[in-house]
Amino acid sequence: MNTLLRSFVIAAALLGAAASSALSAQGATVKVDPSWVTTRASDSTVEFRLVAGMSPANGGMNFDGATVGSLTLTVPVKWHVVLHFRNDDENLPHSAEVTVAKAPVPATPDPKPAFGGAESRDAAQGVNFGTRQDLHFTADQPGSYIIVCAVPGHGAAGMWIRLVVSATASQPDVQAGPPTP
Repeated sequence: MNTLLRSFVIAAALLGAAASSALSAQGATVKVDPSWVTTRASDSTVEFRLVAGMSPANGGMNFDGATVGSLTLTVPVKWHVVLHFRNDDENLPHSAEVTVAKAPVPATPDPKPAFGGAESRDAAQGVNFGTRQDLHFTADQPGSYIIVCAVPGHGAAGMWIRLVVSATASQPDVQAGPPTP
C-alpha cells in the first residue's frame, strides 16, 4: 500500500471513530422511509433502495443517512435481494458490497462479496455522483452481514449498515438501529 493511500486509510478510520462518537453523543436517529423496501412474497424478492451520501451525516459517508450500523435490513433466508444502489454524494466516489460482519470493520473489505452478485461494479474505486447500479443476489446463508462501501477507508470511517439473513423471519424488514433479537 503506498504512503498516500495508507495515510488516507488511517485518517478515514480516525474520522469514523470521531463520527461514531459524535453520532452517539448527539443521539441522532435514522428515520426509516417505508418506500425504501418493496417486498414481493410471490417470488420471495425484496428490493431495497440504497443511497450513498443521501445526507451530510458522517461527511456524506452514509447509506440512506445511516452510519456505523444504525440501519438494519433483515431478509428471510433464500430470498432474492435487489439493492438499487445510487451515489448521491457530489464529493466522493462510493460503492456497495455485502460482506460478513467483522468488528472492527476493516479499512479494505474482503475483495469477494458474501454472496455472488452482492457487489457494485468497480467496488474498490467507487462510482461518481449520480451513478446507479443494481446488485442482485440470493441470501442463501443465514447470518450477520454488513453492506459496506468498499472504497478503502470508507467502511472503517463508518459507511456501513447491517444485513441480517434470518432463518426465522417470514418477511423482510428494515429498522433503525441494530437488529432486535
